[in-house]
Amino acid sequence: MKKDLHPKVYETQVRCACGYEFVTRTAIGPELGIEICSHCHPFFTGEQRFIDSAGRIDRFRKKYAGLNK
Repeated sequence: MKKDLHPKVYETQVRCACGYEFVTRTAIGPELGIEICSHCHPFFTGEQRFIDSAGRIDRFRKKYAGLNK
C-alpha cells in the first residue's frame, strides 16, 4: 500500500444537542458537535418533537393565528 494515501482516523467524542454523547472513529477530528442523534430523532424515538432554534414555529403561528376563525 502507498504511504500517506489514507486519511488520519481519530477516536471522536460526539456530543448531541440533547446531551447524549458517544465515541466513534472518524476522519473529521477528535471532537464533533451535532444537533440531532438517534436518541432524539423522531424516526428512532417514535414521537414528534419540533426543534426550533430560530423561532420559526412561533413566527408561523403568530402570522397565521387569525385564519382559524
